[in-house]
Amino acid sequence: MRKMISALGLSSALIFTLAVHAAAPANFAGTWTLDKSKSQGLNQRLQGADSVTWTIGQDDKAITIEEKVTGGQMGGGAGAGAPPAGGPPAGGPPPGGGGGGGGGRGGMMGGMGGPRSFNLDGNEATTDTGRGKVARKASWSGNTLELVTKSAFQGQDGAEIVSTITEKFSLSTDGKTLTVTRKVEGPRPSDATYVFTK
Repeated sequence: MRKMISALGLSSALIFTLAVHAAAPANFAGTWTLDKSKSQGLNQRLQGADSVTWTIGQDDKAITIEEKVTGGQMGGGAGAGAPPAGGPPAGGPPPGGGGGGGGGRGGMMGGMGGPRSFNLDGNEATTDTGRGKVARKASWSGNTLELVTKSAFQGQDGAEIVSTITEKFSLSTDGKTLTVTRKVEGPRPSDATYVFTK
């Protein structure tokens, strides 16, 4: 009887341990390079770039994404009117309120306003840029992380411009491929799928 109880106790402990590990959220930390051949819906800025990398930092409290675009052309159609990943539409303030040349094309390289940061405790983080507000919120659905960025600011004509960008992050089974689906709702709606590799 004691052996049976002991065996049941060990089995319960093992099941609990496995459940805890299975429930651990995915970790997207690392430096990721965009695979343009597998991605879809890329804007001209990303299509024309020599390389696009995302450097992601993640711990229990937050996730931070920094985009770096190298090469390609800055003027004309190369990204004109296209927001950087997670940023407001062109012509608006940078998401962090700093750097980036006021959100014009000259500030797109390297990601406008520096890294984007999201709380992983479910709380929304709001930044006042001086010309408007940017709210960021993260939520988990299994091992898929959803990042929502809402921007509201005044356009050149004084009218309020609202944009919502929803990104869903998922990892391949071997952890070597990151897929990000991105939906933009607002003045310049778009859908894209980014495929990154380590």
